[in-house]
Amino acid sequence: MDWQIALIVIFGMLLFLMLSGMHVVMSLLSVCLVGMYIYFGGVTGWDQLIVSMYTTCNTFLLLPITLFVFMGEILFHSGISSLLLSAVDKFLGRLPGRLALLSVIAGTLFATLTGTSMATVAMLGATLVPEMEERGYKKSMSLGPILGSGGLAVMIPPSGLAVLLGAIAQASISKILIAIIVPGIIMAIGYSLYIIFRCLFQPSSAPSYNVERRPLSEKMYDFLRYILPLGIVIFLVVGVIFFGIATPSEAAATGGFGAILLAGLYGKFSWRMLKKSLKGTVAVSGMMLIIIAGATAFSQILSFSGATQGVSDIIINLAAPPIVIIIMMMLLVLFLGTMMDVVAIMMITIPIFMPVVQNLGFNPVWFCVLFLLNMEMASTTPPFGVALFAMKAVAPQNTMKDIYLAGIPFLGVDLLVMILLMAFPKLTLWLPELMILR
Repeated sequence: MDWQIALIVIFGMLLFLMLSGMHVVMSLLSVCLVGMYIYFGGVTGWDQLIVSMYTTCNTFLLLPITLFVFMGEILFHSGISSLLLSAVDKFLGRLPGRLALLSVIAGTLFATLTGTSMATVAMLGATLVPEMEERGYKKSMSLGPILGSGGLAVMIPPSGLAVLLGAIAQASISKILIAIIVPGIIMAIGYSLYIIFRCLFQPSSAPSYNVERRPLSEKMYDFLRYILPLGIVIFLVVGVIFFGIATPSEAAATGGFGAILLAGLYGKFSWRMLKKSLKGTVAVSGMMLIIIAGATAFSQILSFSGATQGVSDIIINLAAPPIVIIIMMMLLVLFLGTMMDVVAIMMITIPIFMPVVQNLGFNPVWFCVLFLLNMEMASTTPPFGVALFAMKAVAPQNTMKDIYLAGIPFLGVDLLVMILLMAFPKLTLWLPELMILR
């Protein structure tokens, strides 16, 4: 079978199964079963599939996924997030659009707690949207900032999607986790600047209101009690990787230990909370490991059929500058993000894209950061972004049209950041270059 026909059949079958309503994981495994049977000698191919999936999952490199999820589950179910939100609120004073700014700052901090955009959007939406609507905030200023900042969970360590991408792309997970820090901070700053300027030129979008003055002593007390300990947990994850003290797996373990310790110090630890956290961890990490195993087998099928090499040769030989090819890849992923789940996009595109990126001479870590930013945009891109539906669930009084329109300005900020990272790759790479690798 020619590789062109094989490519059409493989992707056609995968898309058909997903569009029919079958779960992404089951769709992928079904394609792998058929592909392995055809290309690896009938029933013997299924034995190869089992060996491939076992070998993929039985690796120490994937341990951070489970431990990062566990850390987020502990911090989420312990209720520490509400304490943090209250502490941050006291520092904003009478800034324009203070509640919208609070959602961005809290979203940035919560990204280090949950690691998933849906959880952050649900948490902030349930907490802040009712108050913002009561204060007369327009929907673009009440829903939009939460949708934008919720996606920062993809771009701030510990990002489960970053670990997943590193595993599928066979790139350095440590460097990806460190590389996304600066872009994530730039995005948060971009959201904040947009909110401030929008509120200055259009005060009606976020009416000001009287805020109770808090003494400096109270602010410092809350900082030392609620914000600083979170910084210690962040260091236990990011700092130990950056300084070469620990691998991502070890850093995830220290972060999980720090989360349990923090919950205990605040009196939030209980066996019921631990049970809920463990159940959530098993459900999420189990699904992600199956996805990685299936994606690896899917890559083997594409490679064995000749599709990977064939597509790579065509793209490399295009009469276009290499950066234009990268832009075309990003536009394709952005388009897919309007229709498909981010994990499905990753499974379909990364096996094809990574060989091309390496042959063109681009840094794989830089490309992975661009790809993650694109995945962050996909979570808020109409009509099927998961963050959009999470917002609808916690703010049902708003129509989907309201939610779609509220997220568009923040997608614009994301697009500007992507252009900035393409024009200046050092923004992404300078921090990983300072790492002390272990």
